[in-house]
Amino acid sequence: MTGTRRLPFGLLTAWGATRLLLLLFVFKVYVFPGPDVTSDVSVIYQGWYEILRTGTYPLDDVTWQYPPAAALAILSPALLPFLDYASAFFVLAFLADLAVLTLLLYAGNRPGKTWRGAWVWVAGLPLLGPTAYARYDVMVTAVAVAALLAGSRHPRAMGALTAFAALLKVWPALLLLGARKRTAWAWAAGTGLALVALFAVSMPGAFAFLTFQRDRGTEVESLGALVFHVARQFGWNGEVLLNYGSVEFLGDHVDTVSDAALLLSGVAFAWLLLWRVRARRFAPHTLADAAFVAVLMFTATSRVISPQYMVWLVGLAAVCLCFRASRMGLPAVMVLVASFVTVLEFPIWFSHVVVSDGLGVTLLFLRNGLLVLAALLAAFELWQDTVPRPAPTPLPDQPVRAKEPLGS
Repeated sequence: MTGTRRLPFGLLTAWGATRLLLLLFVFKVYVFPGPDVTSDVSVIYQGWYEILRTGTYPLDDVTWQYPPAAALAILSPALLPFLDYASAFFVLAFLADLAVLTLLLYAGNRPGKTWRGAWVWVAGLPLLGPTAYARYDVMVTAVAVAALLAGSRHPRAMGALTAFAALLKVWPALLLLGARKRTAWAWAAGTGLALVALFAVSMPGAFAFLTFQRDRGTEVESLGALVFHVARQFGWNGEVLLNYGSVEFLGDHVDTVSDAALLLSGVAFAWLLLWRVRARRFAPHTLADAAFVAVLMFTATSRVISPQYMVWLVGLAAVCLCFRASRMGLPAVMVLVASFVTVLEFPIWFSHVVVSDGLGVTLLFLRNGLLVLAALLAAFELWQDTVPRPAPTPLPDQPVRAKEPLGS
């Protein structure tokens, strides 16, 4: 790296130590408590890999709920043919993590920026435990971070990277919320259409994921699931089963709660549109702040809050805090605390979550409560930073009473 400042030795040391620990966990040199989170890679991902390499998507597997470019992430271990599938995947996840750090360090060395964002990434990702390297979300986050840091200075690159990231996993489409230049939107649309056409022509079943995603219910870690965790204490007789690739509640009123979650997401989307219409003050950090707020709001209101979703929020919070002027400091800290609570509820004490006992419910109330509060606070700060206050209405002129002549 070039610049006027030396690389932060303490930050690099912390990154190396924590990432070595993550690798020791995913390679099972040390066993992390709770269910084995690496089985998704060695069983599910590898199973998809065997199907994808034949030139088709997993059409008969309802757990395939990802956009077409996700196939590239699942197929990526083929780049390291000298390793078995799971080992190659973990190495690539580690390299994606390193790419994010490099981007944040480079950005933090520029005028008006700081290395606070790199510290958020270094500290935040290991709080999620081995899940951080046992899902492909860290790869998607790397592309999203690159897109945001390209920002307004390179709108074409931002648009293209955002489109690619959104076709890996849908959420990065929200990165465009704060983009002001039409070039970014145009390049996102053009790149997205080109990639969609390419995948549709080259591999059957590119859009089967839409049906599988639509049919998902209320996952046990989501905000809406708290309704049923509490209801079980009063005799609700629903079940907790593996359904559509996640552990969900099944039973009376689950559809109603799922619909309510969709309604809340709709309200969040309406607020974001209102913000975009009303916003007038766009600073260099606004693009990242708006993306962080949008993804945080949709994560908090989603029917599903999988532990790996926190990787997105840590990455976006890190980009926000690269900017000295960002007002997302407290929401970012709340996301880091929520990440630590997440690793406690999954995988460490996930059995308590499944049975809805006191410990499991408390952890979920704490984690989801932190996400909701962080979303509300971040939305408030974004509004205050970008939407001008209306000018005060001047008081009407008061009539001036004529002076009476002296001696009258």
